[in-house]
Amino acid sequence: MRFHVPTRIIFGSRTISQLKEIVKKELKVSCPFLVTDRGIINSGIANKVLSQFQDICVFDEVEQNPKSATINRAGEIVRTIKPDLVIGLGGGSSIDAAKAVALLATNGGKIEDYEGKEKYKSPPIPVLAIPTTCGTGSEVTWVSVITHTERMFKMSIKGPRMFPAVALIDPDLLVSLPPPLIASTGMDAITHAIEAYTVKPHTYITDIFARKALQLIFQSLESVYKDIKNNKEARENIMLGSTLAGMAFGNSDVGAVHCIAEAVGGLYDIPHGVANSIFLPFVMEFNLPAVKNRYAKIARLVGIEEKDDDTAAYELIQKIKALSHSLNIPSFKDLGIKESEFSEIAQKSFQNNSNSSNPREIHPEDYIEILRKTFHKS
Repeated sequence: MRFHVPTRIIFGSRTISQLKEIVKKELKVSCPFLVTDRGIINSGIANKVLSQFQDICVFDEVEQNPKSATINRAGEIVRTIKPDLVIGLGGGSSIDAAKAVALLATNGGKIEDYEGKEKYKSPPIPVLAIPTTCGTGSEVTWVSVITHTERMFKMSIKGPRMFPAVALIDPDLLVSLPPPLIASTGMDAITHAIEAYTVKPHTYITDIFARKALQLIFQSLESVYKDIKNNKEARENIMLGSTLAGMAFGNSDVGAVHCIAEAVGGLYDIPHGVANSIFLPFVMEFNLPAVKNRYAKIARLVGIEEKDDDTAAYELIQKIKALSHSLNIPSFKDLGIKESEFSEIAQKSFQNNSNSSNPREIHPEDYIEILRKTFHKS
């Protein structure tokens, strides 16, 4: 059993104001490079970083489901200006992009060359991750997920040197997060925790983090969805839950929910949190025979008081469906994907590196059946 999180975590309201001091005194670097997206720039959140540094170079072209072509453009820039730190500011897309750019800063070629585990020769330059959503977990994981532009397939680029050096987690950065993003990223964090707790590689230690994450997220998600600006405690709880879930799945794994979500995201550019939210309860129904007792434990953890495991596990799945409905998560049909395309989605889901970690053995025909049920019942 192994558990590894070398990332230094700095958590708390207004910790963003400490960024310059952390960069200079703790990391002892002097030339940071900011990786973010236009939404963060337009929201004014980026100003909290830019105001602390003079002449910082900014790359703000990151899109949802960051593409290899985008990462390669940023890689050419960092090889020219030679920064000694990459700051990833935003949701999972920006933080994953920052990790990939940091890798290209010290290694030749394109990001496609590094698909898989520890394919880099030189360690990436340090990354400082600043999450601005309540679902990524990427600030404490060793994986960067990048969409291969030609294959329309989400690659996992991973290695022990890919962990951010520092995760600066300021719950106050969530105050302007729109409700749809609160909903989808919060459900993303729930997915991280449930899959970390139920996949084959789970351990005693990852179970601890996953269980606490689930408690915090279920307690706070609806509250922050309704009023994130004025609910400081819920804001802090959901951000902490998201990070704990990241520490859990980063040392355990994810399963079939992510396999489908990443396939759909790569093919149709669907936001990752939305896809996870849609497919979570239907994959849980498929996995039920293999992990009924674990679902029952989660159920009791989040307030379902059924003593019978069958009933408790069933009620957990219904609770997740009801939560998705209350958060106005879109349905599968809303995505505009046709049933004729299910076969390709299923094949790409099956090819995902995490497919073998799913608690119940799953094949392309199983994925097709899950897609059909989600399409007709959601």
